[in-house]
Amino acid sequence: MPDAVRALVADDDPSSRFFLVEALRSLGLDAQSCPDGPSAITLARKEAFDLLLLDCRMPGAGAEEVLTVLRNDPEARSTDCTAVATSADMDLAERQRLLSVEFSEVLQKPCSLADLRRILALVQAGTTATPLLDDALAIATMGDADVVKAMRTLLRAELASLYQDLDALADDATALGERLHRLRSSCGFCGAAALGAQATVLQRHLKLGHPGSLAPLSRFRRALLATIEALAVEDIT
Repeated sequence: MPDAVRALVADDDPSSRFFLVEALRSLGLDAQSCPDGPSAITLARKEAFDLLLLDCRMPGAGAEEVLTVLRNDPEARSTDCTAVATSADMDLAERQRLLSVEFSEVLQKPCSLADLRRILALVQAGTTATPLLDDALAIATMGDADVVKAMRTLLRAELASLYQDLDALADDATALGERLHRLRSSCGFCGAAALGAQATVLQRHLKLGHPGSLAPLSRFRRALLATIEALAVEDIT
């Protein structure tokens, strides 16, 4: 059974906090909450969340301050998770500013269950515990272990090239999206399940078309490196 997406709701308004937590739980998420910015920072440093819903005007630290602290703390367990800013009072300029500082989305409160489903789609693919290399899946797809070995040799070269190009691609969302599209196909053939999942998450974010859409890039980069290393020592029998 897939692992539940872990979400943290930080909001000083009890009604908003209650609705968001219960709505997320109704969608199958493991959701918890806190009432202010400092508590959100503490929890997100200690625990690995997949999704943060942060109110813009909390006591102690608002959404932007919380996210800045976490993004600048590589030891924080939620440093690179998907973050969404929430507010009951949001004009277009404020929305664009928040999207420019790595929020994947901005939600106007009150929001609906449909809004939360849309947010969930951004993170869900990358939260299931999947192996770096799924030999059984690859052999079932390709039909022969020797063919899988040959395909994985090609995949490793493709991944090494992608890793070298990744910083440049981060400045060209169209080119990055095209590479991810091809990569997902290669991962499917070779059973590179974890990297394929992270590629899916990043591709979905890129379609948002703003600076915050690159938020999952660090998780993708880690999965890319881990898969390259796994391919170097893999042994299919």
